[in-house]
Amino acid sequence: MAVTGTITTLLFFYVARARWGTPVWLVATGATVLLFVDQLRSGEVSPLRAPGTAVFLNRGKQTTPLAMRANVEHNHVRHDQVVILSIQTEPVPRVPVERRIVVDDLGYADDGITHVAARFGYMETPDVPGALALLDPTATEGELQLDRATCFLLKIELRRGKEPTMAPWRKRLFIATSYITADAAEYFGLPRDRTVIMGSHVEV
Repeated sequence: MAVTGTITTLLFFYVARARWGTPVWLVATGATVLLFVDQLRSGEVSPLRAPGTAVFLNRGKQTTPLAMRANVEHNHVRHDQVVILSIQTEPVPRVPVERRIVVDDLGYADDGITHVAARFGYMETPDVPGALALLDPTATEGELQLDRATCFLLKIELRRGKEPTMAPWRKRLFIATSYITADAAEYFGLPRDRTVIMGSHVEV
């Protein structure tokens, strides 16, 4: 983002000078201010690297886990090794162990982030520690410390907003049913002493 902003700034002021004939002093002043702001931004988006491994559950590899985004935005930190884990339910009763996991480095071989898809049949209970234990160390970006890894979950709380998205009674019913869910940490077999639950809210 910082590099893109810098390039965009330079191109804009080149056009301003070459095409529009903007005075040099005005171009230089504006470019200096905007480039300085871009370098503030580059410092703000660089989180500290913490030792160890973090596991973030996510629906897929197309988006960044909300818990990971919240951890970086609020705590300004990310772990050396990050595993983004997606649970996939296959249309079969059980998935053979040899087909349980699929590893993807997301196209960057040195960022320490690995995506893992864990496949389970519709009659199986997802076992996250068991699935992660099947990982081949040579298929991940660096050595994972799964026995001491911290698991991150995001708990989304629904709140009734002022926007007329639906009838008030429907909102109340929808919010009430959102509490009738299984405990995610228990359902996925996550270790309680190494599971961090981060909260967020969404207005409906």
